[in-house]
This record gives sequence, C-alpha cells and structure tokens, in this order.
Amino acid sequence: MTPPLEWYLVFSALLFAIGVVGVLVRRHVLVILMSVELMLNASNVALAAFSRYLNSMAGQVFVVFTITVAAAEAAVALAIILALARHKDTVDVREMDILKD
Repeated sequence: MTPPLEWYLVFSALLFAIGVVGVLVRRHVLVILMSVELMLNASNVALAAFSRYLNSMAGQVFVVFTITVAAAEAAVALAIILALARHKDTVDVREMDILKD
C-alpha cells in the first residue's frame, strides 16, 4: 500500500516553504545555497510523485535533469562564494557589496 499523492505534495510544499524561509531569513551564503537546493529537491519530490501517479516516466526524466542542473549550480555557486570570501573575508550577504567597489 503506497501513500496517496496528497502526502507527497504536502511534504514537497513543506520542504519548499522551509527553503523559502531559509533564503529570506538567513544571511550566511552557504545556508542560502542549501535552502535553494532544498527548494529544488522539493520540486523533484513533486515531479516524481506526479510521475508515479500518472504512470509516466516524463517526471522522472525531469528529476534527473533537475539534479544535474542543481549539481552544476552548486559547484559554480561554491566557487563564487569561495572567491568572494577570499576577497572580502566574510560570507555574510549584507557585507558582500563587491559590485560597488
């Protein structure tokens, strides 16, 4: 017996909401990056749930592409964060105004 679709969608919505709160409230760049990743994973849960509910592989294919894009985004974002941290000696979002210099 599998859980109904609504359980997966509620779980996905809660994960997405936690990610949004993390992006809006936190000031640490790495925590913001993890919150964005949490939001991407919430969309993956919803896509996989709809894929299983509709007996289609299309949602799972989108999940694989999303995971690939998320991995590339994380690598590029971490490189940018490291470069900014070396330049400014901080990872606080409020103090990173490198474009103003």
